[in-house]
Amino acid sequence: MKEKLYLNEIVLGTVFGVIIGPFAANIIDPRSWSSSSTVSQFITLEVMRIVLATGLFAIGIELPRTYMWAHAKSLSAMVIPTMAAGWLIVGGIMKCLFQSLDYVSCLVIAACLTPTDPIVCAAIVGGQFAEKHVSVKLRHILSAESAANDGLAYPFLSISLYLTVESSRTVAFGKWFIVGWLYQVILGVILGATIGILCSRLFQICKRKKFVDRGSYVAQYIAMSFLIIGIAHTIGSDDLLAVFAAGSAMSWDGSFQKQIDGEVFSSVIDLVLNCACFIYIGAWLPFNEFNIPSLGIEPWRLILLFISIIFLRRIPPLLLLFKWVPEIETWQEALFSGHFGPVNPTFHLHWFVN
Repeated sequence: MKEKLYLNEIVLGTVFGVIIGPFAANIIDPRSWSSSSTVSQFITLEVMRIVLATGLFAIGIELPRTYMWAHAKSLSAMVIPTMAAGWLIVGGIMKCLFQSLDYVSCLVIAACLTPTDPIVCAAIVGGQFAEKHVSVKLRHILSAESAANDGLAYPFLSISLYLTVESSRTVAFGKWFIVGWLYQVILGVILGATIGILCSRLFQICKRKKFVDRGSYVAQYIAMSFLIIGIAHTIGSDDLLAVFAAGSAMSWDGSFQKQIDGEVFSSVIDLVLNCACFIYIGAWLPFNEFNIPSLGIEPWRLILLFISIIFLRRIPPLLLLFKWVPEIETWQEALFSGHFGPVNPTFHLHWFVN
């Protein structure tokens, strides 16, 4: 059924979560697991963090060897300008729809909607329809972009927050550069890449000495994700970018990828985590908060926001930029890439970090 209807675990999991959630069968209510909303939000944050980290590490591992270096120019042209344009566009749309908010507050929310989600991306580009109709190089660039812009959303979020809480714009931009870029992004990439390279060398030594077998590589596939997000989160760096950098570094020479190629267990783990995540999201969705006129939240505004985000967040920038991205050959592929901008666990993570 899943393959015949071109549905993936994302849609099915979310629908199932809504059905068993508090607004339907009321079997599971994540918000009732704690009397404190802070604890409930913390649980949601960590669920999203674990699932995203595992998915980002998987993308880093599964991309072709040295992919990020070989396609750095294309990714630079595609990621940062598209994110910046989408961030400003969504902020402007929100200001028009929710006029009680100032523009900087709208940019805070827009920053959570700026990155594309790597979990949904992997499910789409790895699906039956994409394998038949989307070129391999386009699937690779979309996967790499979704992973890279997931971690790069922090600078957009941090500048919005600093402009909100700091009275001086000079101080706000100074903290943004030092904390948002140097400490979170740059340190996160260096940390993840260093751990990835060291672990890759260690695994090669252990493999030569026959200390590990093929199955051990698959176990490390999961353990490494948890280790890196733990270290990066503890020191306050960008854990998502760190785990993607680690995955890319570990597969740099192709040895790690070769060992786990064809292993069913890693795919099963990804599937289980994705299903659990979206069932949780479906059960968590606060439908009762979709209509609060006193706060300016009304269904028609949300529907208009939804439509505007789909058509204006990524499509116009990518239609203008695709000539600088060799992997996108035609305007039709640019239109597909622009429309291809899923957000879900990524939005939840950045929103609760906020």
